[in-house]
Amino acid sequence: GYPGSDPLPGRSVADAAADVVAVLDQVSVDQVIVAGASGGGPHALALAAIAPDRVRAAVVLAGIAPYTGSPDWFTGMADPSGLGAALGGRDERLEHARTAEFDPDSFTSRDFEALNADWAPLGADAGAGAGEGPDGEVDDDIAYVSPWGVDLAAVRCPVLLVQGGADRVVPPGHAAQQLERLPRGELWLRPREGHVSVLTGFGVGLDWALSR
Repeated sequence: GYPGSDPLPGRSVADAAADVVAVLDQVSVDQVIVAGASGGGPHALALAAIAPDRVRAAVVLAGIAPYTGSPDWFTGMADPSGLGAALGGRDERLEHARTAEFDPDSFTSRDFEALNADWAPLGADAGAGAGEGPDGEVDDDIAYVSPWGVDLAAVRCPVLLVQGGADRVVPPGHAAQQLERLPRGELWLRPREGHVSVLTGFGVGLDWALSR
């Protein structure tokens, strides 16, 4: 549903991971290190779960945890309205997308500093991703709050969870939930970082993964 791809309503997190496996088969790559940030975190973990013999290690930065059905899952989010609307189904989430505006309180001052420096392309990518409509974001949110199609307990590889202690988009409780479920999970909590500024630890995370 993002530019260059057709919407696939009802897709699960595991469906996207299966697409990655197909790509790996096509290019004859046997083993990979996988990384995902924010909503990419679930997809990275799903790939590790469905292809345990191919994923050596995973790095998840500010990653969303599986939806628990509890209101606590939303605790600490500056604006949980999009994910809340996703619980009501695709039509409700699409309607939310038509009127929603970004809440600047979702980002900390360090987030804005990162977006004005090394991570400036991230903002441009986000804008381009919405260039043909909200379908990609809508179907992502629905996938996050629906069964992922994988069990985190099936992830056999080492996983580094990189989490900002000041994250107002995906709060630290999500990393704690994932840590409880991942057999070989490790947590790197960066107390001052927000949802974007935590990405400054990406290089260190990749070094960690390469050393596994």
